[in-house]
Amino acid sequence: MDKEIAAKIKPGSRVKVHEKSGSVFEGVVIARKHGSEIGATFTVRSVVAAVGVEKVYPINSPTVLKVEIIDSPKKVHRSKLYYLRSLSARNTRQKLRNQG
Repeated sequence: MDKEIAAKIKPGSRVKVHEKSGSVFEGVVIARKHGSEIGATFTVRSVVAAVGVEKVYPINSPTVLKVEIIDSPKKVHRSKLYYLRSLSARNTRQKLRNQG
């Protein structure tokens, strides 16, 4: 993954993660951990069939082919957005839109 893209992955961003298996996972980044070191990860959350699904991706993983950043909020006031787990999809969009 490019260092430019890795720097743009921030909490609150909507991303599409293309995996080596051919699947694409789209969701909101709720956490970014360990900065830019080798073991750095980011957590993506999505609601699929009315069930919340979270996936943790290592930034330096060969199984992640590409990360597309769809939307990024201007400013998010927290580094970990774990409170989005208890909100509905509609409330999540409203919260992220009203930030900044």
